[in-house]
Amino acid sequence: MLFVDFKTALILVAFFHIFGNLGRMAFFRHGIDKKLILIFGVPSIILTVIGALLVEYASQEMLKLILGMFLLVFSTTSIIKPGFKFKPSGRNAVIGGVLSGFFAGLIGTGGALRSAFLSAFNLKKTVYIATAAAIALAVDVTRIPIYFRSGFFESRFYIYLPILFVIALAGSYSGKKIIDKIPQDTFRRMVFVAVALISLKFVYDGITFLI
Repeated sequence: MLFVDFKTALILVAFFHIFGNLGRMAFFRHGIDKKLILIFGVPSIILTVIGALLVEYASQEMLKLILGMFLLVFSTTSIIKPGFKFKPSGRNAVIGGVLSGFFAGLIGTGGALRSAFLSAFNLKKTVYIATAAAIALAVDVTRIPIYFRSGFFESRFYIYLPILFVIALAGSYSGKKIIDKIPQDTFRRMVFVAVALISLKFVYDGITFLI
């Protein structure tokens, strides 16, 4: 969103997610938890549709502010309380699917909430990656047609898609290679600090616009 408008960014990120999740599913295809995909994925898909339909009626700066606040709260909470987890219940799986799906459709990112809820089930690393990727793939495939129908994407941005495809697959492959070599806590903290910093930019932009 530093380079393109919010709605264009929504579609580019959705495609990038699809490419990356296809790679993760290919590399970790033997680890999918089918039960979680059902109880978590179905609510995600339904609420993704609702969230994506609401994008057309909200201002881009307001959406940027919502995104920034969401990412800031989640990242700082994750840094301060790295061991925080939800209880591993079917009810929480549905709630997680609802919330992550809605925000994925509305502001383009539900992965943070998806991770918070799925991590409660103590899945093996490969099972977690494959299951999360399958759910995310279904969500992104659902929201992209809605964005296109709403006219969010201009033809001049199509050139970015093959580039994103190559980067996404390269990233998934690299992740597979280093997943056991970098301490997970160290990596998580690095990611959350980066997310917190960029979210401050989005919050500032949104507040400045409203003032």
